[in-house]
This record gives sequence, C-alpha cells and structure tokens, in this order.
Amino acid sequence: MYHPSGNVSRQTVGSAAGLLDPRPPAPRSADTEAILFQRCNWCGTAMYHRLLCPVCQGSDLRTERSEGAGTVRHSTVVHRNTPAARNVSLIEMAEGFVVRGRVMGPPIGIHSGDRVRLSTTKDPVRGEPVFQLLDEPYRAWS
Repeated sequence: MYHPSGNVSRQTVGSAAGLLDPRPPAPRSADTEAILFQRCNWCGTAMYHRLLCPVCQGSDLRTERSEGAGTVRHSTVVHRNTPAARNVSLIEMAEGFVVRGRVMGPPIGIHSGDRVRLSTTKDPVRGEPVFQLLDEPYRAWS
C-alpha cells in the first residue's frame, strides 16, 4: 500500500503484526516451561495461536500461560519421513484449548484419555511441544 509520506506501512499499537512474529517468547527459566495461549476478552474462549476468536470472531485477545496439564484427545502413529515411528497427538489442555504435539513413550502405548504434562524438551524437527505421560501405561507381566 502506498502512503504519501513514503512509508510503506506503519505498525500501530494493537495491530496483528506482533502476533505473527515467528520467534517464540523468551523462556522465564528452564523449570517453568509453559505454553502461551490466548483467551478472548469478550466471551472467555481459550485458543492456541489464533488471530480471531473461533466462537465470537472477536479480536480482543489476551495472552495467558498454561499450567501444562492436559489429556490426550487423539493420537496417531506416523511412519513418514522419520527413521522410527513417532506419534502425533492432539492434547486438550486443562484451560480448554487443544494443541498438537508429541507424547514421549512407545507410540502404541498412547491412547485417548491418557493424562499428560508438558515436558521441558521440544520436538527437534517440528518445534512442537512434547508431553510426558502422568500415569504409567498398563503392562502385562509375564
């Protein structure tokens, strides 16, 4: 867009340009890893990486910090582009939003309904959050 002042674009306070910054926020410390999410100031809906609320289409969103506890909603095993099978899971966080990530452990042992907690590690390939199981999966003793 052309502006007579010669300036191509100007960032204003409250614009969406700051939300599109791909750099993650600086961590507070190694032991306080958390996921940042948005909550709509209008209807209270929690969401992950959105510009507009999916319920009321509001743009007045505040950033909050998740406690890191969640439940596996869905998990699938992926064999593509990796030397070993890995899982890709949808995790429903306690705050009410859903995030895609990986759960540590054998892919076959991760099921819907398993309780998980955010780990301090990040997926080295995709940069997605990594979770660990809170309850040890049932193992048959021989």
